[in-house]
Amino acid sequence: MPILGPNQYGKAENRVVKITRDGATHHIKDLNVSVSLSGDMDEVHYSGSNAHVLPTDTTKNTVYAFAKEHGIASAEQFGIHLARHFVTSQEPIRTARIRIEEYAWERIATAGDDEHSFVRQGQETRLTQITYDGSSWEVVSGLKDLTVMNSTNSEFWGYVKDKYTTLPEAYDRILATEVAGRWRFNWSDDEQEAPDWEASYEQVKKHMLEAFAETYSLSLQQTLYQMGSRIIDHRAEIDEVRFSLPNKHHFLVDLEPFGLKNATEDGAVYFAADRPYGLIEATILRDGCEPRIPVDLTNL
Repeated sequence: MPILGPNQYGKAENRVVKITRDGATHHIKDLNVSVSLSGDMDEVHYSGSNAHVLPTDTTKNTVYAFAKEHGIASAEQFGIHLARHFVTSQEPIRTARIRIEEYAWERIATAGDDEHSFVRQGQETRLTQITYDGSSWEVVSGLKDLTVMNSTNSEFWGYVKDKYTTLPEAYDRILATEVAGRWRFNWSDDEQEAPDWEASYEQVKKHMLEAFAETYSLSLQQTLYQMGSRIIDHRAEIDEVRFSLPNKHHFLVDLEPFGLKNATEDGAVYFAADRPYGLIEATILRDGCEPRIPVDLTNL
């Protein structure tokens, strides 16, 4: 007889927008929350008995009710509230995994005193995943779709060449990528003081961007390592960082047929290629720590 393996169920992509009013000043938290539960669920698979099943519609309602009852101080804290509730309130549920995407809004400055108008920011999407098994926590946060570029201070040469190599060496090139990153916190139980989740995110992003901008890059791998190292060195609450960085290639356009020189030192014209692209991925760890973030970030 076939044996049931790992399984989970829940309600995915619950969009919740919470407005907090502080007089005439309003604040927005815009989240996409996915709930996944696992535990003593064998019988529902084998016989169809729902005796241990909390309906996924209930998990959806819980997300909205908790947004009102507890507010949303941060994506991480909201996920922690939800995970704790599901594991402690339902005996068959042993583990809860909460995945959250957060969409940023920027306040529109006006001449008056009212502060209730916003424009959706077009930069990154903030991410977090909370996993709780009743005794320990794992919090992995991150971002995706953050596009960055250095218009110089990047080279690529000295690489292996064989009969299929056509790429010319570059001593002054554009380096551009779309950052997908995750970082794992070393906070794991309620006896520890939890990080300031909002401040941590802003500082991680700051160090990441500073490392990208300040590294004279001889390869995207080198830049990736510097980005992760800067985070580990400056943020004691984080033990592991993983990046997936597509190399957004920019190729010099051949303008010689038109009698035009297209040199980087003169301010060149480039063709921005969207595919195929190089894909550079790596994990950076605090010394003595083991990697736990999945190699394939699409599974996180």
